[in-house]
Amino acid sequence: MKIVKNSRHSLKRLLVSSMLALTVSSGMSVIVMERAYAQEKDKPEEGRQFSSKTGQIVLTAQEFMTADQYSAAVPELNKALALPEINPYERGVINQLLGSCYYELNQYNASINAFEAAISSGGLLPDAASALRVNIAQLLIANDQPARGAQMLEDWNRNGGQLKPQYVAMLWQAWSQAEQYGRALPWAERWFNTASPKERKHYDLLNFMYNNLGMPAKQADIVKQMINRWPEENQLWAAWASMLANGGREKEAFEVSKMLYLGGAYTSEQELTKVVQYYSYYDMPYQAAQILEREMNAGRIQKSSDKLVELSNLLRQSREYKRAIPVLEQAAAASGTAKLYADLGEALFNEGQCLKAEGAFKKAMGLGFDQGKAWVLIANCRYDSAAKEARIKCNMSKEQKQSALWTSKRVGAVEAFDNVPISSSEAGNARKWKRFIRAESKAVEDRCEFERTVKIERCNIGIRQAYSNMVFAGKFVLDDQSCMVYKDAYDAKYRRRVSEDE
Repeated sequence: MKIVKNSRHSLKRLLVSSMLALTVSSGMSVIVMERAYAQEKDKPEEGRQFSSKTGQIVLTAQEFMTADQYSAAVPELNKALALPEINPYERGVINQLLGSCYYELNQYNASINAFEAAISSGGLLPDAASALRVNIAQLLIANDQPARGAQMLEDWNRNGGQLKPQYVAMLWQAWSQAEQYGRALPWAERWFNTASPKERKHYDLLNFMYNNLGMPAKQADIVKQMINRWPEENQLWAAWASMLANGGREKEAFEVSKMLYLGGAYTSEQELTKVVQYYSYYDMPYQAAQILEREMNAGRIQKSSDKLVELSNLLRQSREYKRAIPVLEQAAAASGTAKLYADLGEALFNEGQCLKAEGAFKKAMGLGFDQGKAWVLIANCRYDSAAKEARIKCNMSKEQKQSALWTSKRVGAVEAFDNVPISSSEAGNARKWKRFIRAESKAVEDRCEFERTVKIERCNIGIRQAYSNMVFAGKFVLDDQSCMVYKDAYDAKYRRRVSEDE
């Protein structure tokens, strides 16, 4: 793995620029500065300068480096490091230069050790040490130590280092080289998400990562995007086919089949039927029904009675009863089987179309369908239909109550329950329903009777008070005129004795 493009020259420039502050105690510059250190205000900080002896040696080494004679510079720099009592600043800069020489000589381990010694010296400014850590990380990655280099680069980032785009690429490459794909994935995804424009290599990388990490759903998503961008590439279709061939990975096979269908790769009835089956198997009946209906209308799947039945079943599983009805009508008419007419009746029942449901159930019974089950469903439909009607009111006449839809439909429900054969397993259920409906009707009658009794009692009290007030009013005055209908009955019951006494 290579260090990022132009890194060799960038590293050299960094190291040379770090030497711009190199000075000797005598005031002689090792390299020319924009402003001379001879000026008092530009004197280096205490402890961040070279002694005369050390500076002369380093100056010689630098001259060798400028002439690209790195082999000659190394002994000079080692000689400077061996001097007694060199300060941390001197040790840090010398090791930087030494690491640069080793780097140019392709001695990467020695270069890494020298750069690490420069940081350990404590003589570098924070920015210089930070930049050096990035270079060490690059060298580690280039020197077959990708995990160590990537870890160092991540640590540098966590400590405040700003990742450039090339560092993000370096991280996923390094972790991938170390075969630690879980560590590589976040960087690969970041590299993908920030890429603009996205190229084939970005998609190929995530496809590779998700495949190695066993993430079929995400892999399927990337492959789908790839097919949408490059639908003409046979290599992509071959890759999907290989996923189907892996064996035992049905979920992935479904994802691939789904995307192949959406991409237009499936054209045969067998392939299209497989897609429908996958959707149904993975509890997506509505999507399966959409595909089956679309392909039958397009003529790519034969519109046989079996396929119509399958479509109607998928629509009913999706609770799309209204859409299932015309399909079931076609299927039932084509096959003439009891079950299909019963299924049609049930679909009509769920849509509240009781008359049509009865017709379908009666046809089903005529073809041998369970009469008990059919009549219970007919009765339930009638009862549910009655529940939608206005309830009878207590002030209705007997004739009005009997002719009300609420009453007649409930009577029809009881009659349907009566048709359930005694031998049927639904007979007990039918008896319970009839008891419930009759009890419900009686409850209505009892409520009306209670209201009527309360009304009579209240009117009797009012009539009695009116008679009592005749002494003062001089005549019979009833406040609630609606109670006059009860006066004759009151008089017959309570006033006859008064008349006899008079």
